[in-house]
Amino acid sequence: MPETGRVRILGVDPGSLRLGYGVIDRLARARLSYVECGVITGPASASRSERLATIGQGLRELVAEVRPDEVALELAFYGKNVQSTLALGEARGVVSFVVSEAGLKVAGYAPAAVKRAIVGHGAATKEQVGYLVRSLLCLRRVPEPDAADALAIAICHARQHSFPGARAGARSGPRLPGGPRAGARSGPPRVPNVR
Repeated sequence: MPETGRVRILGVDPGSLRLGYGVIDRLARARLSYVECGVITGPASASRSERLATIGQGLRELVAEVRPDEVALELAFYGKNVQSTLALGEARGVVSFVVSEAGLKVAGYAPAAVKRAIVGHGAATKEQVGYLVRSLLCLRRVPEPDAADALAIAICHARQHSFPGARAGARSGPRLPGGPRAGARSGPPRVPNVR
């Protein structure tokens, strides 16, 4: 934890076309402060590998810009079919590579665990999650769904740190040496006027 007591958390909702991200600070007495959120997109007309490369470059730039202390992402789950499950796994791999390359600690949370942390039950709708994310972070409006999901993942991670011994649901990876952080975000990188 940094000397100031602030922990900056980057939440990531991985996808092979759209990657939602949300950045919050966990302050003293487990208070949460909104930093930014948005979506990194790859060109829809490009191949999946090209989209993932674009998303990876954008994420690398975002990590260099916001300098998170920790990263949390949604654990893989079964998609509608084999291809969607494979695409999600590839997107998670890109996220894991980029954040590990930067020497960051990575924690993963099951979708139901994130919903329970935000709404109180694991069967919440995207609308319920978005509404409560807006309320918890005192935002003027609900962020777009991918960004709201990423903020929810960051909040879930922050709440695991709020109570001693509560990290049982998290999976962490090893710290690795930092690497280059060049790259450019594409698509609409921020959700303006949320607050």
